Amino acid sequence: MSRACEAVSGINLGQGICDLPTPPPVAQAACDAIRDNKVVYTAPEGIAPLRTAIAAKIRRWYGLEYDPAGEIVVTSGATGAFAATCLALFDPGDEILLFEPYYGYHLNTVLSLGLTPVLIPTRPPTWAFNPAAIERAITPRTRAIVVCTPSNPSGKVWTEAELDTLAAICAKHDLIAITDEIYEHIVFDNHQHVPLASRGDARTRTVTISGFSKTFAITGWRLGYLSAPRELAQRITIIHDLLYVCAPTPLQYALVAGMAMQGDYYTELAASYARKRSILCDALHDAGLTPYVPQGAYYVLADVRRLGAANAKAAAMLLLERTGVASVPGTSFYADPVGDTLVRFCFAKEEDVLQEAARRLRAF
Repeated sequence: MSRACEAVSGINLGQGICDLPTPPPVAQAACDAIRDNKVVYTAPEGIAPLRTAIAAKIRRWYGLEYDPAGEIVVTSGATGAFAATCLALFDPGDEILLFEPYYGYHLNTVLSLGLTPVLIPTRPPTWAFNPAAIERAITPRTRAIVVCTPSNPSGKVWTEAELDTLAAICAKHDLIAITDEIYEHIVFDNHQHVPLASRGDARTRTVTISGFSKTFAITGWRLGYLSAPRELAQRITIIHDLLYVCAPTPLQYALVAGMAMQGDYYTELAASYARKRSILCDALHDAGLTPYVPQGAYYVLADVRRLGAANAKAAAMLLLERTGVASVPGTSFYADPVGDTLVRFCFAKEEDVLQEAARRLRAF
């Protein structure tokens, strides 16, 4: 869809590019690191100052203790963290539970490594899951369950009660939990991001993945991190070394500055995205494309059945042709038929760009 959008010089609300300005302290720290020739390989788990800053941040925000010397790994993006985790901990044929709508990289990484995805459907408007459906999906080959909160693409923020249910299921069946929490600081309407690892004894079996791309608008820098029990973290580090050697060195130093940014930065980050969410969701509502207003992250799924298109891909292409606004078909996130009723829009854009997209959608 990004290529199709480029072909018509459209507004790309499809891919989660996040083409917003990088915070000046982070950008300057990257320039300083390059100037100071901090460019050689680091340890595969990342530089010690950044791991120490990450551990301090996790303690400050969530009250969780991780040893930066053995339980924190700086990775080549959150997707790199997920790939290294799956390759380190599972064998071909192992079953991994994923919730629909899923993030495409999660599903495709599982498939590419010879693992077997097992999908648990959730549907709009609440994206609630049925614990009994999870129990039915578990077999002797099931090894792990993947959770994305706040979710790409639904925007669902998991509640403490839901996380407690999931933690109990993981403990009962001896499953590893892998959580993608990269949108942790982009939450709305008094919702709170709660890490699964903070619930009961879930920390002992949880690999928590997060990163810097979304928080600091540096998606192209490819810097993520994970926290996990020592044994799991060490195995993942070995695979991360084999896949990537290390995350980009000067950019790691830049994120030490990023981790020092104060709480008001995060407050304004969420408030800014809340304004952008309103611009887009109001326009979709006015256009008759029912938006499922997200609780977090920076995407919105919209019901496009009113367009009368044959399927979600046809609906997305119709919108691009008529308005020059790109979206992503819901079938990119669903095997369930509900995916053909949805498209996903991204609102990680400058407000003037979103206002123009909103004008076009309303006119259509």
